[in-house]
Amino acid sequence: MAAQTDTRDLLVAPDPADPRLTRRVAGIDHTGARVETSVTVERPLTLYLNGQEIVTMMTIGDYPEYLALGYLLNQNMLRRDDRVVAVEYDPEIETVVVRTERRTDYEEKLRKKTLTSGCAQGTAFGDLMERFESVTLPPAELRTSWLYRLTHAINTTPSLYLEAGAIHGCVLCEADRPLVYMEDVGRHNAVDKIAGYMFRHGIEPGNKIFYTTGRLTSEMVIKTVQMGIPILVSRSGFTAWGVELARQAGLTLVGRARGRRFIALSGEERIVFDLDPAMVEEERAAHRRKAAERDD
Repeated sequence: MAAQTDTRDLLVAPDPADPRLTRRVAGIDHTGARVETSVTVERPLTLYLNGQEIVTMMTIGDYPEYLALGYLLNQNMLRRDDRVVAVEYDPEIETVVVRTERRTDYEEKLRKKTLTSGCAQGTAFGDLMERFESVTLPPAELRTSWLYRLTHAINTTPSLYLEAGAIHGCVLCEADRPLVYMEDVGRHNAVDKIAGYMFRHGIEPGNKIFYTTGRLTSEMVIKTVQMGIPILVSRSGFTAWGVELARQAGLTLVGRARGRRFIALSGEERIVFDLDPAMVEEERAAHRRKAAERDD
């Protein structure tokens, strides 16, 4: 299998050494001994679209511009053809302002927002399905050799999760190569950061694979489909509505991807079995234990 991942190959990689993202905290362990451990920092970020306050999100605070753009895209407040004239982040007052050439007013839409199953209070709006139902996903392919190399590469990449835990990761991939790896306290924040990155850099979604460490919920399926990405993979499990929506959209949905094992519950026609699973190394027990903590 692939060698240890070189983060220089990634366009964006986690930075577990960033002192803004973790804090050392003293406590005691199960024996009563004094210990010090790293904990993930979360902070509020208030998002404005032009002159209107939209939402306050709890986030680790990296890549606020991508998070803001991705959130607005995935909530249908920003259109793919919108011209963004400025994205202004002020760390002193923890705000980010997105300014568009088009005049916007989302007071009515804000009144219709509802909570979803994503952790850290993810939000979706009542008209979200309108855009979801209009998307046609391209006929891409997922080779099992790519899948095995991707999961190995992602699981061995230095990350904030391995440093401090209490965090989710999402990775934009092409074939067997991870491209953009984002982390945050909520999986919906991590996917929004990737959506914002793709928008800002004009990345085409049709030949991409989206990987998430979290559960394959309705929210994850909807956001992946809205981004136009045809394949969604997770090491975690599924929700029934997530599977139903994936089948409705023709999204390839692969879960429980650990070591040589995986299960596909939608879009299996895109999967090309080009590598014997017996040739793949099983996931190490230590990593399974740590990953199980994150899956929860």
